[in-house]
Amino acid sequence: MSLPFGFSDHPAQLLRVGPGFSLAEQPSKAAPGFSGKKLDGVDTLAARAPVLAQLQEQLFAESRFGGKKSLLLILQAMDTAGKGGVVGNVVGAVDPQGVKLTTFKAPTDEEKAHDFLWRVRPGAPGPGMFGVFDRSHYEDVLIHRVHGWADGAELERRYDAINAFEAELIDSGTTIVKVMLNISPAEQLKRLTARLHDPTKYWKYSPTDLDERKFWPEYMDAYQHAFEKTSSEGAPWYVVPADKKWYARMAVQEILINALGGLNLQWPAGDYDLAHERSRLQGA
Repeated sequence: MSLPFGFSDHPAQLLRVGPGFSLAEQPSKAAPGFSGKKLDGVDTLAARAPVLAQLQEQLFAESRFGGKKSLLLILQAMDTAGKGGVVGNVVGAVDPQGVKLTTFKAPTDEEKAHDFLWRVRPGAPGPGMFGVFDRSHYEDVLIHRVHGWADGAELERRYDAINAFEAELIDSGTTIVKVMLNISPAEQLKRLTARLHDPTKYWKYSPTDLDERKFWPEYMDAYQHAFEKTSSEGAPWYVVPADKKWYARMAVQEILINALGGLNLQWPAGDYDLAHERSRLQGA
């Protein structure tokens, strides 16, 4: 695993949830493994964007010739933690024709009539696609645990269902990267305040954001349980400090580059006679 410029350790190793992991002990303001400052991080993000873009293009190109591989980035976080910024500044650097973005809001009445994974399955990426879940099936074990909308037995069933669902995706050729953007209550309050003092950001503010802040310890506990129940070798969780937006974006970018780089992606040779086509071009 090669280290990008400015890193002493790779984010894919530093930020991965492992045995004995404690969310309460994870810093939200730090920049683990990175020795530079904000401008260095911004430069690194820009410099590494073409690397991610090429890997995504190779993923897409392979699928045009029978490749079955795909990638799914699952983003979870408290409000204002920067999911949209990751989508726009990291995923936004790749070819959009190869991206499948699914945003999960509160379920509709029709969706509530089915099992919680019913609305999630259609969002899974097909061969060659870079899938992104902006929030996900994990809402059904996070908010439901916090507010007591599901009892212990039902939550255990859902953890098992999630693990089975993700194992199915892996078996079909999907590489799963699960990221929790870890923001502090103080930083969230700062960002919420900024939204109410900027007319261009009024639309981002929701009164429910303040309501949910009251349950911060319960949400952290719910995340801890989710990590313990669903972080696996094949579908690991990464907890990324998010108080510094520039670091969070850079770290997620490197985790994605590492995941795609491990797929041994190749440029397809094509299904035609190369020498013959070159000869035809000379006479065109």
